[in-house]
Amino acid sequence: MNLPFHTLDPDQLARALPLLDDEWLARDADLAPALPVVLARGVGQDWHKAGTFRHHLAGVARSLALWRQPRDVRLLGLLHSVYGNAFVDLVKFDAATERGRLAVLVGESAEELVYQFCTASRRQFTEQALAGRIEPDGRMHLLTNAGEPVTLEASTVAAFLVVSMADTIEQWFSWQDDIYSRFPAPNSHRPQAVHWMAALWPGPMRPSGRMLHQINRLGLALRHPALKGLLPMPPVFDDCTQSLSAGDDAAAASLYWSVIQQDQPLVDLDVATGVLEQAVRCNPWVGEPQMVLAQLYLSAGRREDAAAAARSALQCMACWGNAWDKRVQWDAWVAWTRILLQGATAEGEGQGAWPERLDKLNNVALRPGAV
Repeated sequence: MNLPFHTLDPDQLARALPLLDDEWLARDADLAPALPVVLARGVGQDWHKAGTFRHHLAGVARSLALWRQPRDVRLLGLLHSVYGNAFVDLVKFDAATERGRLAVLVGESAEELVYQFCTASRRQFTEQALAGRIEPDGRMHLLTNAGEPVTLEASTVAAFLVVSMADTIEQWFSWQDDIYSRFPAPNSHRPQAVHWMAALWPGPMRPSGRMLHQINRLGLALRHPALKGLLPMPPVFDDCTQSLSAGDDAAAASLYWSVIQQDQPLVDLDVATGVLEQAVRCNPWVGEPQMVLAQLYLSAGRREDAAAAARSALQCMACWGNAWDKRVQWDAWVAWTRILLQGATAEGEGQGAWPERLDKLNNVALRPGAV
C-alpha cells in the first residue's frame, strides 16, 4: 500500500479529547475571564465565513490550546479581531476608547498583541512572511492599516505567524478561494455582478485547494533562526519541518472532492480507493481524506488497512483542532473517525463491529474504552 500514514500519539489525542466539549473555553483559567465580556458584545450572532464570529474565535483559540501556546498567544487567538481589521468589519471594542478596559481584563501584554494584530497590515505581514522578508534578528518592518510604519519584534512576529496559521485553518474553504482568489494579493479586479456565482455563500463548501500550502509556508517561517524556539512549534506538518507544495495541495483537494461528489464509479470500490490513496500521497497532513479512505477499506473488509488509515486521520485531526473539510465541524469528524477505528478493531460480530447492513450505520455508537 505504501501510504504515508501517521502513528497515533496518545498524548496528542489526550490533549484533543477535552476540547471536543463545547464548554472547554469556560474551563480554561486563562481564557474564561474574557469570555463573558466578549460574548456580551454579540459575537454569537455575527456571521463569519463558515459559521459565527463566536465559532471562529473559539476555533482559533482551540487550535492554539492544542498547540500548547502561552497565555498571551491564546488570548490573541480568542480576541484577534475584536478591534476590527482590514478584512473583518467586526469591531467589538473601540480601540480609541476601550484599550484600557481590555488591558484590565487580559493584561497589558496580551492587549498590546491584540491591538498590533488588528492594526498592522495583515496583508503585508502575510506577503512578507511568505517571501521570507524577516530580518536576521526576527523583526519585521511593515505598515499599519492607516499607512504608518511599524516594526514588529521577533516575539510578535512568531505570535502572528502561529495565530495566522490557526486563523486560516479555522475559516478557509472554497468560497474564500473564489472571493479572495490568490490571497494575499488583492482581488479587486473581479466585480461581483460579473462573477456572481462565486459570491453565493456558502457555495459547495469544498476544502480549499490552495490555503493549506500557505499555512505550511507560514509554519516553515517559524523555523527562522531568530524565531525558532520562541514559541512551541505547532505539531502540524511534522512540527513544521515538512513542505507541502501548491501543486500537491491542489491535487489532493481535487482528488478528495471527486470521491465526495461521487464522480468515480460507484459499483466497485477500487477506483475511489485508488483516487483517495493518491490524495493522501499528495497531502498526508489532513485527516478527512484518510478518514474516508478508512471507511472504504472497512467496506472492502480490509480491517488492518482501515485501522491504520483511521489512526492516521485521528492523529491529523488531533493536531489541527479544526476541520479542513468545513461541511461539518471538527468534533463531528473526530467522532466519526473514532467510530471507524472502533469498527476496524472490534472483535467478531459484537458491540462496535462494523455493520454489514447499510441501515445499521444509523445506529453505531462509540463504546466505553474506545480510542
